[in-house]
Amino acid sequence: MIRGRVNWMVTTHESLQPPMSLRKQLSDILPALLPGNPSDSIKGTELIRLTRLQLTGNYSDASLRYHFSIMSCDPASPIAKVEKGQGYYRRSAPLPALSGAQELMALTQGRLDDLTTADQDMVDGTMLRIRKFRAVVTRYFEINGRFPFAFRQAFGIESPISNLWKYPELVLVDWETGGTADEEMTLDETMLSFKQRLGIAPFRLHAARLRIQPSLQTYREDFFQTLAVSMWAQGGELVYAAPIEDEALAESLRRLGATFGVGVTSFGLTANDLDELPRPANILNAHPRETEAIMAKLDINRIAAPKSRPHLDWAALSSMRHESEEAEKLVLWLTRCIDGRRAEAFKDD
Repeated sequence: MIRGRVNWMVTTHESLQPPMSLRKQLSDILPALLPGNPSDSIKGTELIRLTRLQLTGNYSDASLRYHFSIMSCDPASPIAKVEKGQGYYRRSAPLPALSGAQELMALTQGRLDDLTTADQDMVDGTMLRIRKFRAVVTRYFEINGRFPFAFRQAFGIESPISNLWKYPELVLVDWETGGTADEEMTLDETMLSFKQRLGIAPFRLHAARLRIQPSLQTYREDFFQTLAVSMWAQGGELVYAAPIEDEALAESLRRLGATFGVGVTSFGLTANDLDELPRPANILNAHPRETEAIMAKLDINRIAAPKSRPHLDWAALSSMRHESEEAEKLVLWLTRCIDGRRAEAFKDD
């Protein structure tokens, strides 16, 4: 009698477990259904039809549309609504929290009161500019024959502040055989074998730090962070969005670059220029003619050229692999390219 009562209680308790919420289900389902390019956005009616095939529970069209609308306003959710129109697309990867916070702190010269009392619209606008700039830099290097690899997990919201001095935002891979990152590139078999026998890498790795606004108050921190995160690589590059118009600032960066071999470049994009650019996903997925128009807005100014060291710091790279899943992905990607004798753009599986 007692055993039967216990079994009934257990069964009843399990049956009372709340089902997974609709929002949680949508967060799991939508990433695979949504296109990454806003120009290929999917209409709400079609998205509802596809979503129902995987949903658990009976929800009305109105409820699904409501959740799509609410979630598209949440920067942390996977669904985004096109700026002009009725379609939805997959929101691009969120800006790394740690790196984004550092940028905001730099804009206020580290004054916490300014940051905590800042208008939310100002913060959102600044973060959007940062994401746009990252997208522009990625496309610029891709079409100029460099293969970028982005570190993101290293700058997550729970990451230690010390990661800003340990990991770059981007690693730029220059294969010694020419070609562009938009296309698969066949590696020179003879030179590849020759370099392998000599123990020489068939590529150059430069670690890049990206910043929006250069200033006399923050340039030293920007520069020496770039130096620190590039010590394991063959070179380092500090890339600013805004033009470097202050002569004293330009000269100070030039002297540091000459002394330590770190490259410094400005893309010449003001805050207004960044505001006028398409959203990050549009930049990354733009058609050739659209990409050409975006690149035409750049006013590239090389303040200091990077100096490449002949060898990687293999011990430091090995240490990074054991501490960072992303560093391991970087090594595996390069290994696949070498083994396949083809240089390919990185794709995160």
